[in-house]
Amino acid sequence: MTHRPKRRTVLLATGAVPLAAGCSKYGDSNSGSGSSPVPASGGQELAKTSEIPVGGGKIFNDQKVVVTQPAKGEFKAFSAICTHQGCTVGSVANGTIDCPCHGSKYRIADGSVAGGPAPKPLPPAPIKVEGNSIHLA
Repeated sequence: MTHRPKRRTVLLATGAVPLAAGCSKYGDSNSGSGSSPVPASGGQELAKTSEIPVGGGKIFNDQKVVVTQPAKGEFKAFSAICTHQGCTVGSVANGTIDCPCHGSKYRIADGSVAGGPAPKPLPPAPIKVEGNSIHLA
């Protein structure tokens, strides 16, 4: 009768160290990077104020930012990265910022979770409104 070693035995016998891929959710404080989830920009103009609809918003994929206008003349910005599993949000409609991956929804006024599996609100992103221009701060 031949004894066939188990995989665990082979790994231990050869000195191989099994590696586990780390999994974390976007925005976890234990990620070790210490960096902000929203990229810094240096004042880049994102849009004209007229391009952001009242009660809606616009997603800027390259900058990973979503800018909203919950009320006339009030502009907010948030990370465009869903806090559930790191997908980029896909649309802004009916007062929410919506993620296409698993259905998370965030309120345009404050980025708080309005529905879906998202565990945390979208982090705010720094913007400056100067005249009719919206800039990353």
